[in-house]
Amino acid sequence: MTRYVALFGSINVGGNRLTMADMRYAFEREGLTGIETVVASGNLLFDYDDRPLDGLEDLFAHVMMDRFEINSFVAVRNRAAIAEAVEGNPFTGIGKDNLVHTLFLERQPDRAAFDKLAADQAMRGMEKLAMGDRSIYIDFANGVAESKLTGAFIERRLGCRGTARNVRSLARILAKMS
Repeated sequence: MTRYVALFGSINVGGNRLTMADMRYAFEREGLTGIETVVASGNLLFDYDDRPLDGLEDLFAHVMMDRFEINSFVAVRNRAAIAEAVEGNPFTGIGKDNLVHTLFLERQPDRAAFDKLAADQAMRGMEKLAMGDRSIYIDFANGVAESKLTGAFIERRLGCRGTARNVRSLARILAKMS
């Protein structure tokens, strides 16, 4: 069995309230084992056979809609991917841990689309961007709440969905995955 984390977007923000106990129970009923939540924002640790994950993210999103009427994007990653999201983020250790994020994407963005996103954002704000593996690293230097770099803006530019976590949260998730 391999340890994974499912990162759910839109949980406990914008009116999508859900207790982590209810979330754990729903996925235990789906037959997952070793379930644990980290932070109350939709981070579900679980054990899964070492086999392809094809369709797992869609299944998790379906369960969220079916059980809780929450439309959520889900990114499933293993321990190595979470470690890379912390250690491979070029802004880790430079920016504040609560302002440096990894945006986990449903697929690898096209380089030209990313470059356009970065150029467009440079004219709008102070955020720094770098491309990762099925992810984007972001330093929200002046704070997330004040930023014009929104999930919707990124999705329009890249043509794919994502969910973000800051370095502080990722370090907590990584510690629990060990």
